[in-house]
Amino acid sequence: MRVDPLEGAFRVWVLATRKPVRPPWCPPEGFALNEVAASFLTHRYYAFDLRANPVKTVVQRGPNGETLFRPNGKRKNGKRVPLVRPEELRAWLVRKGEVTCRDKDTGSDVPGGFRIVEEKSLEISPMVENHFRKNGQAGYHGGVQFRGILEVTDRERFVETYRSGVGGAKSFGFGLLLLAPIHL
Repeated sequence: MRVDPLEGAFRVWVLATRKPVRPPWCPPEGFALNEVAASFLTHRYYAFDLRANPVKTVVQRGPNGETLFRPNGKRKNGKRVPLVRPEELRAWLVRKGEVTCRDKDTGSDVPGGFRIVEEKSLEISPMVENHFRKNGQAGYHGGVQFRGILEVTDRERFVETYRSGVGGAKSFGFGLLLLAPIHL
């Protein structure tokens, strides 16, 4: 899901496996469905628009600088810190094409199935803080918008990345790839 503010309104983008139902508060003329045809994901190049929450995890360390571990031997989760420098943001997005996540069963990296076409410009907007409250606690996600051209390098992985999104904070409206096929 992604919410784009418009003048006096919002546009909500949802990628769903089941057909969404118009909520009662939404007028019929403000609700539209577009089915993604299977052929849509068969192109080699796409212009893309991605609003993401790029972060890095800072390892938790003890008073002497040692890495802290849980009783089960796994490293303790660190604090997630937003990335803000353009070179960090570019590197984060490039990594997402190469590695989107870690396979829970094997522990190996899972490729995203795409690469950023470096010969074309990549627009990276400044980070915007998106504040929220959860369980009485205040927090924020750093939202960054990326626009550019990508090339599909592994069709199967790319389709999975398209369906599952890029990066974290997806339930807060981040990670949905908006795509338009192009020919280079």
